[in-house]
Amino acid sequence: MATAALVKSRSGDYAHDPEGGRRRQTVSLWTYLGQDVDPAESTAPLAAYCFMTGYIDVISFSAIFVWCGFQTGNFAQLALALARLFEGAPGFRDKTFHRADQQALCSLISFNLGAFVGRIGDRVGPHKRLWLISGTFIQALLTMAGAVALWQSGEPAIANARDDPAWTNVLSFVGLAFISASLGVQGILGKRLNTQFGTTIVLTTVWVELMSDPRLFRLKQRVMSRDHRLIAAVSLFLGAFIGRSILAKLGTGATLGIGVGFRILICFSWIFVPSKKQ
Repeated sequence: MATAALVKSRSGDYAHDPEGGRRRQTVSLWTYLGQDVDPAESTAPLAAYCFMTGYIDVISFSAIFVWCGFQTGNFAQLALALARLFEGAPGFRDKTFHRADQQALCSLISFNLGAFVGRIGDRVGPHKRLWLISGTFIQALLTMAGAVALWQSGEPAIANARDDPAWTNVLSFVGLAFISASLGVQGILGKRLNTQFGTTIVLTTVWVELMSDPRLFRLKQRVMSRDHRLIAAVSLFLGAFIGRSILAKLGTGATLGIGVGFRILICFSWIFVPSKKQ
């Protein structure tokens, strides 16, 4: 007499299979979301992260000449602001906290707060599919909040000159804080995956590693370390190009609104990344 096969139920127990013959295992949605993704198979969403870096950075730079993702420049700018306090003769020193310096500080603090929020993934599991989806959704919410704040601010999208920033009121500072925080969350998610894309934010390290790659000129071979870094650079370039093109036509609020849509698409893309092999 043939014995019935066992089927693993959603609760994790094995049940008798009346069809018999084969042992098969069904995985619940919750179990699937709790699995680790394979970082080596995460090229598409990480390239999209790099795209969003360029897309969002160009919005802030076009208005106030501050990169809301590249915090090296903002940190150095604050050092210059401090150095100005000691320039010139006493009584004639520039002690003004310039608007550009205020915006750089706002972006730097907000970015780091966003990155700190991203540490939630260390408790959930930085490679867990559920966290990557949730973390990307948090980025979308922060981008949406920035879009609303900057839309309500009524400020123009593009500055005419470096000493005449387009964003000056309180709501524009709030919007800058939200979009900077969104990139902070993105950066720590990318970093924890530990791939050739790095943080998906700052490409200086990526450029150095690309130029020092010993297999850089092996053009007939598929070299993951080289190819993924090139994908990161091209994706960021495309994001900046497309972001500026949309910005010139639609303005800040609408451009960031479209960015929210991109974030949601990236959010769902994590569902299709293969799980890490056990």
